[in-house]
Amino acid sequence: MGRDRQVGRFNYVVHIGADNTTGPAAGFQECSGIGMEGPEYRGGHEQENSALKIKGVNKNNDVTLKRGVINSAGLGDWLNQIRDGGLGAFRTVTIDLQNEQHTAVTRRWKLARARIIKHTSGPLNAKGTDVAIEELVLSFEGLETE
Repeated sequence: MGRDRQVGRFNYVVHIGADNTTGPAAGFQECSGIGMEGPEYRGGHEQENSALKIKGVNKNNDVTLKRGVINSAGLGDWLNQIRDGGLGAFRTVTIDLQNEQHTAVTRRWKLARARIIKHTSGPLNAKGTDVAIEELVLSFEGLETE
């Protein structure tokens, strides 16, 4: 079903889970970098100074998730599993864009075989009043949109 107005970017839900299990609960303040790039080629003998877009292996961008620190052991368990080289460290991550009523709209990004490749905590500052933020960077092997 179509819309007369564009969908805002401020209502979304990130689902992190394994194949048949529910993933850890966490609210994310920001989700950025969803995308992919196709290969380019330019031969030195080409008359035009632009690259050709060719069919081949696509490169997936890393996705960055930022969240306020909460008491959720699930993401910590996932980090430990990755660090320890666990075979089940890959997850399927879905990002659902929602409308103003917080119901799913027609856009969903599915990151196949995702894993955390970077985790950053802080900075911590005793003089400030900001929320403590963690940053997770996810690498994934396949991107699907629905």
